[in-house]
Amino acid sequence: MKINTGRGTIPLITLAGIWSISALNALPGLAVSPILGQLSVIFPHSSELSIQLLSSLPSLMIIPFILLSGKLTEKVNNIRLLQIGLAIFTVSGILYLLSVKMWQLVAVSALLGVGSGLIVPLSTGLISRYFIGKYRVKQFGYSSAITNITLVLATTATGYLAEVNWHLPFLVYLLPIISIILSFYLNIDDLPKPKDADVGDNVEPAYNTSYGKKGIQVKYLIQLMLFYGLATYLVIIVSFNLPFLMEEYHFTSGNSGIMISLFFLAIMAPGLILNNILDRLKSLTLFGSLVSIALGLLLIWISHAEWTIGLGCILTGLGYGVIQPVVYAKTTRIAVERKVTLALAFVMTMNYLAILACPFIIDMFKSMLHVHTQQFAFVFNLVISLIVAVFAYLKRNSFIYDDQLQ
Repeated sequence: MKINTGRGTIPLITLAGIWSISALNALPGLAVSPILGQLSVIFPHSSELSIQLLSSLPSLMIIPFILLSGKLTEKVNNIRLLQIGLAIFTVSGILYLLSVKMWQLVAVSALLGVGSGLIVPLSTGLISRYFIGKYRVKQFGYSSAITNITLVLATTATGYLAEVNWHLPFLVYLLPIISIILSFYLNIDDLPKPKDADVGDNVEPAYNTSYGKKGIQVKYLIQLMLFYGLATYLVIIVSFNLPFLMEEYHFTSGNSGIMISLFFLAIMAPGLILNNILDRLKSLTLFGSLVSIALGLLLIWISHAEWTIGLGCILTGLGYGVIQPVVYAKTTRIAVERKVTLALAFVMTMNYLAILACPFIIDMFKSMLHVHTQQFAFVFNLVISLIVAVFAYLKRNSFIYDDQLQ
């Protein structure tokens, strides 16, 4: 079976290889989550900081290595770089299974972040290399959907595995073996070159064009980074703060787990029909996405009923599920072809920065305002999302908010 890329066709197995890399983006830190409560018992002499490092260290390591990978794509074979990252990722999974001391788990977590950081920008960079135009936008949507459905499935699997043995959740880190095998079907050197007429599809222009001497429109890159980081921050509180809010509402932890799963499933959904969404909403796409996020946060805040909280999680997830692939698609249009992966790397670091910064931002403002209720995070982010939504409407014809991507 052949897949149309907009510049020719590729075998289905090549596309499967690209998709398999997208599936790995959600894995770092995932296996640790279901065993965090057990670790203080398994390792009674370990500090609280050591236990916290197991979940945060991969993200900390990912950030610099995403940028390093983005830069290396200009100078080294992208497939070899991908295979090195996948190999490090796989070795981390094996070492996790063999680790019996806390310092070993912490060290392997750092190694996992290195491997993941090397492959993250390539998951989107390869899409930009293989596909152009509406085919590229469609694949970014699929990539986002695959990342989030993998997150839901892997979270469920690790929860069950943790009940059998605390080592077993680390089996999910062996999934890169599949990607390593499929990577041998990726050969970007054989791709047909885009025609000179495809101005919006990353034909590499001379440096005297609007791309500048760096080959990247830096002003637009910074705007996309800030917007993507803000959007991630707005919605990630569902994952971080909803369990505490539902505890305040006297729901069980199982209820919050279901709600968070609905959130990630909702992020997945828009990616499957992204081109249709863009066709209908056009320049109001990101405005509509921000309104959806605001409505979702509002429902979570004002409601004490499970079904409305669930609806709020779905609306929040749907809004972000549109924003994520749209931002990736826009990023490919602000750089010459050989700089696209680097530009994507800068944008994708904002996802991890937002995740790391979110708890500190919420705690800082709670302390400043002397607020103790768990509702604060949702009210605070609701206000921000409404402000950004108004701005998105007023600037709907600007580069960031006008989504004429096809």
